Amino acid sequence: QVQLVESGGGLVQAGGSLRLSCAASVRTFSTVAMAWFRQAPGKEREFVAAISGNGANANVANSMKGRFTISRDNAKNTVYMQMNSLNVEDTAVYYCAARTGAIWTAYASQNSYPYWGQGTQVTISA
Repeated sequence: QVQLVESGGGLVQAGGSLRLSCAASVRTFSTVAMAWFRQAPGKEREFVAAISGNGANANVANSMKGRFTISRDNAKNTVYMQMNSLNVEDTAVYYCAARTGAIWTAYASQNSYPYWGQGTQVTISA
């Protein structure tokens, strides 16, 4: 069982930045692939970024490349997502997800992740 707690969401103006964090309660965090997804009002949940357990591989959705960066600190059992140049279309609830036994792969499919956090709200004002 993996428990995930997101933090770092909030309200920022367009053009601003935020850094989301997700802390995982798991013994061997370096074997756990982590990902961020988001769900905007009235829309389906979509992939944002993922990173393999060892941090060697990362995957960012095309629409967010160059603005969003995913990273992890395995010593702190935490994954981060740095979000820059935010715009109103980035407003959503952002979810952290985890998959155990994934040292090298950064999965982009929601179905690959059995463990999910409660989500953190990110609101971008014009």
